[in-house]
Amino acid sequence: MPVDYHLHTFRCGHAVGTVAEMVAAARRKGFKEIGFAEHLPMYWLPEEKRNPQVSMPSAQLEIYAAEVMQARAANPDLAVKLGVEADYIPGHEAQLKAVLDSLPLDYVLGSVHFLGDWAFDDPACLAEYKKHDLQDLYDLYFQHVQQAAACGLFDSLAHPDLIKKFGLLPERPLTDLYRKTVRIMKQYDICAEVNTAGWRYPCNELYPSPEFLTLCLEQNVPVTLGSDAHKPEQIGEGLDRAVALLKNIGFRRVATFQQRKRTMINLR
Repeated sequence: MPVDYHLHTFRCGHAVGTVAEMVAAARRKGFKEIGFAEHLPMYWLPEEKRNPQVSMPSAQLEIYAAEVMQARAANPDLAVKLGVEADYIPGHEAQLKAVLDSLPLDYVLGSVHFLGDWAFDDPACLAEYKKHDLQDLYDLYFQHVQQAAACGLFDSLAHPDLIKKFGLLPERPLTDLYRKTVRIMKQYDICAEVNTAGWRYPCNELYPSPEFLTLCLEQNVPVTLGSDAHKPEQIGEGLDRAVALLKNIGFRRVATFQQRKRTMINLR
């Protein structure tokens, strides 16, 4: 098994399991390297308006980092990396940078979950899709992803085509949107996260799609791996299948991180 760089704990408000429980599960499954990527506090909102079911409170951020560091020290034969999953919100880059700079991070996953105030991947907000033209919506989403790639704050883009989560797709092909996004990722030297959670949702497809990944290979955009586990038993879920798909496309290496520096390792 290669690496799993997308693990959540109970601290985000919508997952279960402690850092120690996630580490124990990873050891049982034979991992040699894992990374925690807890949802960063909703830095763009006043504290009183932040949703505790979306991300951890600011007061817990240092506690989370300490727990991961303690797990690293207690498991010297397991590479335990400290990461975060940080939402990209246009216009709030300086606030995000200040938070990221305060932590001893190994990597930062950048993600887009919000278009304005709309959490488009929340099943409770699904009805909002009816108010939008899907092509316009995909254009707007990928514009945000492209801005995230160019902002210089992230090492990898988490689930780069998350907008497809509920299986709602525009009629027109997405190739041009994908190609523009991948070229910007190449320009700013940022990875694409291969995230297996898509197989758990109505879209029933890896994030990002095989077409997107093929364009990444053509442009020499590196990839990382993550299960987006929200409970211990989900660690590594789908990664063997994802690795087989990556090898079939032509990938031979994946990215790992330490202190925000990228190293490529062979796919096994």
